[in-house]
Amino acid sequence: MKINKVSPDTHPFLQITTTISHAPKTLYYIGNLPAERAPTLAIIGTRKPTPYGREVTTRLAGELARRGIIIVSGLALGIDGIAHQATVDAGGIAIAILGNPLPDIRPATNRQLAESILKKGGAIISEYGPDDHYTVGKWSFLERNRIVAGLSDAILITEASTKSGTLNTAARALEQGKEVFVVPGNITSPSSQGCNELIKQGARLVASADDILEVIAPTVHTAQTSLPFGTNQLESDIIVLLARGERDGEVIQQTLVSDPSEFNVALTMLEINGAITSLGANQWTLR
Repeated sequence: MKINKVSPDTHPFLQITTTISHAPKTLYYIGNLPAERAPTLAIIGTRKPTPYGREVTTRLAGELARRGIIIVSGLALGIDGIAHQATVDAGGIAIAILGNPLPDIRPATNRQLAESILKKGGAIISEYGPDDHYTVGKWSFLERNRIVAGLSDAILITEASTKSGTLNTAARALEQGKEVFVVPGNITSPSSQGCNELIKQGARLVASADDILEVIAPTVHTAQTSLPFGTNQLESDIIVLLARGERDGEVIQQTLVSDPSEFNVALTMLEINGAITSLGANQWTLR
């Protein structure tokens, strides 16, 4: 695997991290970083999720990824890995932040998941490169939390106990002025006590993907919710890419890996229904 080295202040997607406390001067990554800044959400939580935690994480991560949100997490066991897997399964872009030097992938049980992230166009990032093995300790996994939060527009906690390390990332996000979204849980479940406590303290309660989209990606949210009745998934995906600023029909078709004839039909139906308008030369925009 090729390890790339980059200064965050020189990359449009990474520049957001330059404003955080103890901003990283250098980042290492494997794979592909988004060329431009796009709505980005960190999804984090307990390493020992309940079936409820697994379900809500899979549902929210998958839906948000399908609607064009880049999903960030730490590739840890539990909620992190579930969020990454749901993103990959949905055809979305996943970014994993490690607390150990590249090219090592930890935990080893998630190496196959890491490969899937890379195959789908995502990236594995670390503050540490091959020469940093002797300068990294357990503390580095807490330090990486500032980057998980810093790279994101907001964070979502789907399940966490009161003693979860996830709360450290929530604190980092609040320090950075980022919105903290939380999924409520059963008041008798220890695995949801951390989430419920955060809601009591003012975190934003989440019951659906729309609760998040209307804050971090209002254009995507408005476009998605105003689609004509009966719109299919392909048409929805086209709307999402247009809402993110893409205009070229050929680029959109290739991004969605869509059959050309089906893609042209979808464009026609969206235009007929008044959702999009042609700019000529296979360029399109939301109406």
